[in-house]
Order: sequence, then structure tokens, then C-alpha cells
Amino acid sequence: MAKDLTNKADIELLINSFYDKVKKDDKIGFIFNTIIGADWSHHLPVMYDFWNMVLFSQPGYAGNPTRAHVDMDKKIPLEKEHFDRWLELWNETVDSLYAGEHADLAKNRAMLMANLISMKVEMGREGNLVQ
Repeated sequence: MAKDLTNKADIELLINSFYDKVKKDDKIGFIFNTIIGADWSHHLPVMYDFWNMVLFSQPGYAGNPTRAHVDMDKKIPLEKEHFDRWLELWNETVDSLYAGEHADLAKNRAMLMANLISMKVEMGREGNLVQ
């Protein structure tokens, strides 16, 4: 049986494995490869800190993911199917590496974030976004 997520090293493995899939994905890879490009040295540590905060309440992340995605949508339209595919790849990656309370939390929080950010992107398009 797979072990649960327990620390930042586990998160780093999860994030690296996840984005290895994302970069090659036919449905969403182009979004990340266009926005981030070939140099992921900035994005990955931000994601490590983000998920360390989300799963273990650790300090270190100071960004605004909603604003980042609303701004990104102005460059490349982010559609519901993109968020759905992101979540599908996320859940597959979590399940392939971990099992337990924090693994379940990672999947649940990802679902909530995907739904919230998708809704906020749509609201931003309509000019109704309140931050």
C-alpha cells in the first residue's frame, strides 16, 4: 500500500511527477508550455510552497492563484475542460504515489480550487470579478 503525503519532500515528488504529465498532455500541456516556457525553475518552487501551505498549513506561499489565472485567461482562454483535465491528471498522479488522509485532502482541495478558479475566470470575463 502506498504511503500518505507527510512532508514537503513528498509534495515535491508529487508536483514534479504531476507537471511531467502536464507538460506532455495534449489538452493542457500547451497552456503551461506557452505561459511558463522551458524554464520551470520559478514555477515549481512556488507550487511546492503553495501545496505545503494547503496540505500542512506551512508558511511560505504569498501568491494569489485566482488573480494569476484570471490574468492568464487574457493570454490563453482557460475553459472548463482545461480545469477538468488538470484535475484528472492531478488525481491520477496523487493516486499513483500516495494514499491516506493527506492524499485525499490533496484531491479534495484541488477539486475545490479548480471549481473556484474556473468560476472566477468566468466572472473576470464578464467583468464581475470581485477580489
